[in-house]
Amino acid sequence: MSDTRPFQVTRGGRILSLPSHRGEPGDILLEGDTIRAVGPPGLAAPADAEVIDARDRLLLPGLVNAHTHAHGALGKGLASDRWSLELLLNANPTITAERTLEDKRLCATLSAVEMVRKGSTACYDLFVEFPVPTVDGVLAVAEGYREVGLRAVVAPMISDRTLYGAIPGLLDAFPDAERERLRRIQAAPTETSLTACREILQRWPFDRAQLRPGLGPTIPLHCSDELLAGCRDLAREWNAPLQTHLAESKVQALAGRARYGRSLTAHLDALGLLAPGFSAAHAIWIDADDIRRLADRGAAVAHNPLSNLRLGSGIAPAHALHAAGVRMAIGTDGANTSDSQSVFEALRLAAYLSRVRTTDPREWLSVDDVLLMATAGGAALLGLPHVGRIAEGYQADLVFLDLRHVSYVPLRDVTLQVVNGESGLAIDGVMIAGRWVLQGGRMVSVDEDRLRGRIAEAVDRLAVATHGRREISRALEPYLNAFCLAQSQRPL
Repeated sequence: MSDTRPFQVTRGGRILSLPSHRGEPGDILLEGDTIRAVGPPGLAAPADAEVIDARDRLLLPGLVNAHTHAHGALGKGLASDRWSLELLLNANPTITAERTLEDKRLCATLSAVEMVRKGSTACYDLFVEFPVPTVDGVLAVAEGYREVGLRAVVAPMISDRTLYGAIPGLLDAFPDAERERLRRIQAAPTETSLTACREILQRWPFDRAQLRPGLGPTIPLHCSDELLAGCRDLAREWNAPLQTHLAESKVQALAGRARYGRSLTAHLDALGLLAPGFSAAHAIWIDADDIRRLADRGAAVAHNPLSNLRLGSGIAPAHALHAAGVRMAIGTDGANTSDSQSVFEALRLAAYLSRVRTTDPREWLSVDDVLLMATAGGAALLGLPHVGRIAEGYQADLVFLDLRHVSYVPLRDVTLQVVNGESGLAIDGVMIAGRWVLQGGRMVSVDEDRLRGRIAEAVDRLAVATHGRREISRALEPYLNAFCLAQSQRPL
């Protein structure tokens, strides 16, 4: 949707468009937040249009991070070098404890700055507040994104089972004293979480073209059927996107079979969650039937190869999902589990890992495949139909790469060099909705020096406030790890 801002026109740049890999010279005419025309050099533009000098620049659509957690931004460096998913889940309430509203806003601001600097213009954020999401907390996260200018779906994660109650048999793995203490820990009641989500949806004050509320039943096993059905109904009522972590680890997949007598995907399908507005993050431990269900229902998958490897969760069958027609996107996961918010790194790894799952080069994900997943695919998953392409009528979300960077000397196959070589170091500018958020390598709306100072203060305070909690979670790790190791030896 256009606004009252004047015309702008890029001159002298190259435009990355698929299936061409040349990066053809071309100009782009912008009116407010919208691309009005794309054409060869010298494209006609109003006489008063502001000229953007794009010489030596490659213009590509902004990347879309289809799965992240802003709360992880303040947790960088806290995840152990050798934590599995379950060990992370054991520590996560400690890592995110004692957060103020300002801390929650700072998380999103920091995440957004990192994403912009690494080429993303939109993200899907599953943000957590324990024990239950609050309107003020979720709106603080959205404010952090708005400050930077990033588009985002903000979906509060909810559950009504703890980790220890979600996995059959896990409680029995702990000594008697610990078992009783863990048994007393309770997640928020089902109706409390659903009421909180409904209130967030009702009171959402932001322009949904930039910031959308979503729903995040965190992990199917951590949610009762009543909670999952409630999220399904809210998603339909409010046309809200819904995302969950699906079969991320083998332990989860096995526990799903034990609890439901069928796969986690089949169980979600039976509950009516699989639909075009549904996305599954990770989807590693799935089979051909699961893939068929996801494809048939129009569901999407947010592929997170960085954190899948970081946590030792496994290699998702991305090539099979893509071949089956499942809608695919690329995510980074949180900065405390993948250590980076770079979709460029994730999409490159997605392409390379598809070569591990099959030896037939014809079945590998191509650079075109993963770039589309990271742009138009991610935009579709977020419910942003006019984002992710450089084309007439689309939103002016653009990344400007400096072709003088050594990565592009010599310049041959532009798409190949972007996907296989770009680290984010060549990013010179980023536009979202026709506005600069990064220009000449500098953030426009955020004082990064001041941000660093505020982050340092928060981190020091939180380290003191959560010290006792960290000691408790560490004491549980040997028992949890032994149980998960034994489980993972079982055939699936």
